[in-house]
Amino acid sequence: MKKVGFFQSIHLKFVVIYVLLILVAMQIIGVYFVSKLENQLVENFKNSLNERINLLAYSIEQEIKKQRDDTTPTMEEDIRTVLQDVKMGDISEIRITDNKSKVLGTSNPYNQTSVGKRTTDLLIKRALAMEKLEENLAIDERSRHRVMLIATPVKTNNQEVIGAIYIEASMENLYEQMRQINGIFATGTIIALAVTAGLGVLLAQTITRPMSDMRKQALEMARGNFSRKVNIYGNDEIGQLAVSFNNLTKKLQEAQATTEGERRKLSSVLSHMTDGVIATDRKGRIILINEPALGMLNVSRETVLSKSIVEVLEIEDTHTFDNLISEQESLILDFSTDKKPYILRASNSIIQKETGFINGLITVLHDITEQEKIDQERREFVANVSHELRTPLTTMRSYLDALAEGAWKDTDIAPRFLDVTQTETERMIRLVNDLLQLSKMDSRDYQFNKYPVDFVFFFNRIIDRFEMSKSQKVSFVRNLPNEKILVSLDTDKITQVLDNIISNAMKYSPEGGTITFTVNIEETAQQILVSISDQGMGIPKADIHKVFERFYRVDKARTRMLGGTGLGLAIAKEMIQAHDGDIWASSEEGRGTTIYFTLPISQEELEDDWS
Repeated sequence: MKKVGFFQSIHLKFVVIYVLLILVAMQIIGVYFVSKLENQLVENFKNSLNERINLLAYSIEQEIKKQRDDTTPTMEEDIRTVLQDVKMGDISEIRITDNKSKVLGTSNPYNQTSVGKRTTDLLIKRALAMEKLEENLAIDERSRHRVMLIATPVKTNNQEVIGAIYIEASMENLYEQMRQINGIFATGTIIALAVTAGLGVLLAQTITRPMSDMRKQALEMARGNFSRKVNIYGNDEIGQLAVSFNNLTKKLQEAQATTEGERRKLSSVLSHMTDGVIATDRKGRIILINEPALGMLNVSRETVLSKSIVEVLEIEDTHTFDNLISEQESLILDFSTDKKPYILRASNSIIQKETGFINGLITVLHDITEQEKIDQERREFVANVSHELRTPLTTMRSYLDALAEGAWKDTDIAPRFLDVTQTETERMIRLVNDLLQLSKMDSRDYQFNKYPVDFVFFFNRIIDRFEMSKSQKVSFVRNLPNEKILVSLDTDKITQVLDNIISNAMKYSPEGGTITFTVNIEETAQQILVSISDQGMGIPKADIHKVFERFYRVDKARTRMLGGTGLGLAIAKEMIQAHDGDIWASSEEGRGTTIYFTLPISQEELEDDWS
């Protein structure tokens, strides 16, 4: 997390806000105090001037009303004398006029020329006209100081206006006092702000220190460290918040441990599942996929995460995500190629909240390739068995129907019909016996009676039996070693294997053909290699790997004509593999077929050779 800058910190904001609050409060108090003080000082100043004016008005009234003769001083001289006795102080000029606005005297020595003249001052004229005190504030043009102008009428006892007094008083001393008071107040405000800032810093630290501690704790929690605790500095609201934060840390640690445990369990389950699992969000985008699913789809985790599930499953042409949610049916996904079948079944289940809101989809993939192959083989097996049984039964039914209809009375036809019926019955018996034998081998419900046998002597006896019973259309060639080779085997089972292989070679060999029997010792592999070759019609290269499948025939019509069931080589394969050997075929079409199989040499033979 990015570190908080000093100018962005709550510490500075708290101090600034605290100082601004005090500053605003001091300014409001200062404005109110100064305003009230200024009004009071101005009012006191006016009252002081009015008191002087009242004293002066009595004296002026006496001088104006005084009876004079040639021996007494003039009114102007008496008024000048009165004005000289007035203490001036802040008064810059006192001017006395009669009721006709004629100037009778002035205290300003530089304005004596105005005595005896009519004044043009509007304030004096208004006071005489209105017969009341008039006042005004003005700015002295020379000194640029504020001055108070007052004009008041002089009245007799019967309220007759006999003159007016005009006073011009400077207010500079008053406002100088105000400036001094403002300076004192500003100094006090600065001192108060400094003290407030200091106290704000201390107070901010008491709040921001635990908050900073909780911030560090939050960073540690984000990194997965739940061992750190927040320091508790008091029992106030912040202290209780710190306690709650510590409790939250403990609960988160427990919850994380539980979640981690569940995650590991889920991860272990998903990792060890043989089925593929895919989870999506509510928009169908893949958010989880396990390793088996990656292997089944042959994709990498990086390429499929956040991609649509219908795109990954390659069903975007036939399905949408909404279809998967609404149908919730299993889908068969066919990824088969020409070389290899590959089929998956996708089972879908929605992820739904208790409120019914759908959060996503879970898809489980099963590899059903082998199951489909088995089902296909089962269907083919049932079809083949049905066909193989129906053919002789149909033939028998036809001949038996003919015999029932009177053909048994014909001495020429009846024996032939009975012979065909007997042949088909034996064919069905062979088929049923072969099926029973394959069924036992599939279920492992059989036992082998193995013991060491001289395979060369054993093989010669079987060849002799066929040579004595065969027709003269084929000849036998034996490439067998003269030495004794011990092989541990069940003679009945291997006899059946050899009978099936040799019978097939004789059936498909042309007249005058040759069947070659060969036994080689493979000392490095500690086994013998047996081969039986004919000169028949051969097997197409595309079908050579199918000859050991059940009911497989290259030429079905000829095989049935020769009485084959199509199970001989399948039984031979099961028998040889049960003896820990292997069997295969090679063929060249038109030139013949060779069947090979191996059998391990007996341990007794090996021990005798070693000794």
